[in-house]
Amino acid sequence: MDKLKRVLRGEEEDDEQDIITKVYDGSTLSWSTRLKGFIACFVIGCTLSILSTVMLVLPSSSSLRLFAMFYTLGNLAAFGSTFFLMGPVRQLKNMFKPTRLVATILVFLLLGLTLCAALWWENAALAIIFCIGQFLALTWYSLSYIPYARDAVTKCFTSCLA
Repeated sequence: MDKLKRVLRGEEEDDEQDIITKVYDGSTLSWSTRLKGFIACFVIGCTLSILSTVMLVLPSSSSLRLFAMFYTLGNLAAFGSTFFLMGPVRQLKNMFKPTRLVATILVFLLLGLTLCAALWWENAALAIIFCIGQFLALTWYSLSYIPYARDAVTKCFTSCLA
């Protein structure tokens, strides 16, 4: 309606502002759509991670490669599911806050190292160690979103080891 009023008054449109508004309006999702996207990505991620363990026990020569690729893709899908909840820009800003920076870097570093160990170095032990590292880094990253969760986990482990 506002656009019609501007045209009838003879006002010129600001094309840049209009394009930005159109992109923003077209990219907003309702809460239920965001929740459905989150659940879908998370379920796909978990399914791929579970399938990766099946690939590991296959007697094929490429089972290690399939394991590493499925596990890494599963973690990426689960990691990416949070983009639906917060939106990509806000999620990226949160990922690189000082409290999550080390965990974020570790997640991506271990994702890459897992693929390197399986695809280029063909070292099964290293690939499995890096997969365990992926799990731990992603868990530590996820705990940063729950208030005091990291402190609770740290205290639990220090009391168990002491």
